[in-house]
Amino acid sequence: MNSDIADSSNNKKPVLKFLDSSLRLSVIPLSVATIWLTVTNKEFSSIYGELEFRNLPALKYMVCISAISAGYALVAAIASWIRYFVTKSWLFFVSDQIVAHLMVTSGAAVMEILYLAYNGDQKIIWSEACSTNGKFCNKMKVALILHALVLCCFIVLAVISAYRVFSLFEPPLSSKEVEEERA
Repeated sequence: MNSDIADSSNNKKPVLKFLDSSLRLSVIPLSVATIWLTVTNKEFSSIYGELEFRNLPALKYMVCISAISAGYALVAAIASWIRYFVTKSWLFFVSDQIVAHLMVTSGAAVMEILYLAYNGDQKIIWSEACSTNGKFCNKMKVALILHALVLCCFIVLAVISAYRVFSLFEPPLSSKEVEEERA
């Protein structure tokens, strides 16, 4: 039975490798599009002046993390085909986890900015800005959606790399099996 499991696991590895490479390569244009939308997004209003990504630290952070994720995805896609790195599955596991977590933090920061831009905060007398800067807000929504797609790719990549790392080890013994070994 264990050989059946090992055989079916080996049959799925080419599919996992193809899925892994496809997701990593998909991340690159999505991240570049996020960066481009964010960096080129500018709008002027008489109330708020010029809105652009340089004025908002959360957008700068998202641009940096998107650049890091695109660069890492390219390097990891290339490295996944080099035999030396394929044996270092823990390296991909840790790196995928770090990038996925960075994507969550930058997405949350931008989501907060968008929430305040759409709703304002009456307690501290911040008015909403999207009624006068709709183009800016709409482009940021699209950039956030692209960023979320990249995050989804990295979540799947993190699961794949976790599977690769933890499939190298035997499953833990159940308490029933431990009792049988003692007897």
